Amino acid sequence: MTSHPATGGPAAGQKTISRRNLLRLGAGGALGAGLLSGCAMPASSSRLSAQARVRPGQRVNLTFWTWLPVQTVIDQWNRQRPDIQVSLQVIPAGSQGGYQKMYSALRAGNAPDLAHVEYQELPSFMLVQGLTDLSPYGIERYRADYVDWQWQQGVFGNGIYTMPWASGPMAMFYRADLFTEWGISPPATWAEFETAARRVRSRAPGAYLHSFPPSNSAWFEGLAWQAGGEWVKSAGDTWIVDIDNPQTRKVAAYWDRLIRDDLVLVENDGTSAWYKQIQDGQLACYVSADWYDALIEDNAPNTAGKWRTTTMPQWTRGSQAAANWGGSSVAVLQGSRYPTQAMEFAHWFGTNVDTVNATFLLGSGWPALQGAFGTTVLAKKSAFFGHTAYNQAFNVADAHINTNWRFLPTNDAMIDHMNDAFSAAIAGNGSLEKALAQVQSLAIEDMKAKNLKVRAA
Repeated sequence: MTSHPATGGPAAGQKTISRRNLLRLGAGGALGAGLLSGCAMPASSSRLSAQARVRPGQRVNLTFWTWLPVQTVIDQWNRQRPDIQVSLQVIPAGSQGGYQKMYSALRAGNAPDLAHVEYQELPSFMLVQGLTDLSPYGIERYRADYVDWQWQQGVFGNGIYTMPWASGPMAMFYRADLFTEWGISPPATWAEFETAARRVRSRAPGAYLHSFPPSNSAWFEGLAWQAGGEWVKSAGDTWIVDIDNPQTRKVAAYWDRLIRDDLVLVENDGTSAWYKQIQDGQLACYVSADWYDALIEDNAPNTAGKWRTTTMPQWTRGSQAAANWGGSSVAVLQGSRYPTQAMEFAHWFGTNVDTVNATFLLGSGWPALQGAFGTTVLAKKSAFFGHTAYNQAFNVADAHINTNWRFLPTNDAMIDHMNDAFSAAIAGNGSLEKALAQVQSLAIEDMKAKNLKVRAA
């Protein structure tokens, strides 16, 4: 993206937002009129987005930052649209330095036009006014193309600040051969899950049904989401933090019991040791997001053909409550001189069937495209999963995700607090359930440090 001098003020047609009026939690009144409170705050970006005039025959050049290797997809767009050329820059994953790079670029006034921003990070970017409101550029006309709950993640007040791209609906991956060997069926409820865990320990003492990751609280966040816990709401101009709620305490107490009774393996997922357990058949299932399919397939190749999927166990028999872990959008960062063209590319990137197929096979997550299961490779049967259409479980989950969930504006810090507290509990200092109150208190302190008006539920 070509560098421009700082504007020194709002660009033409671009709204400025005080901290008090910056961020309405949620959309369509789902969370009322909750506002970020505090004094006025200038945008952290040294310039704001504004549409530059495009002369007939002029080529628009855009820059896109992402951690996904999608050059072939970008090449397809560039062949089709010689008038709007996109330059890809692959950066570290967001939590591994990518977001810090974006924040630094915003402050310096040389941010890319487009960037991948995960859903849980959007409130943090809003706090520094790092995202472009795309409402003035006509983004509303694309709404019907997307899954509604994913669309809503980018809606703040009367503005729409990002294009949804992919999510992580959760279901259960399980070893059908081991379930048959041990005489267990895919558990329909969490009570059945516990019974199955006890049977595995009695019939195969060296194995476990499942694991618990003490340092992966984003996973636990998904379980709380499924149980109906909502960790942040709003009332008037105040954030209400409710991590220590009955639904989340129920989930924590449940896993406390499984850990205490040695019914689950305490091991962080995604580690070499964890993958060895998966490969060796010492872990029989894992409740996770759809994008975990590629991780299992890549790291446990000798288990090909033995895996199946089913929906998550339910707290109430007959329910279909689901949850989400992960997901990202394509945002137009502040400072773009071509937000209209950037928005057009972002829409194509998320809805072009060839693009959706290519990025899904890279492990990008569940497409935000409405009806994607019936029109893309998602419905294809997989040999690794026993020649079944294993994504059907995630398709069901995607239709039953609690749409009231919102992320804290300090979500990353909160997850770190929870990781620390859960790890301490595992080490014998308290319990997962009791740790929730501590995490809630720390989350409130973090938000107060950002001059936000906040209280506990």
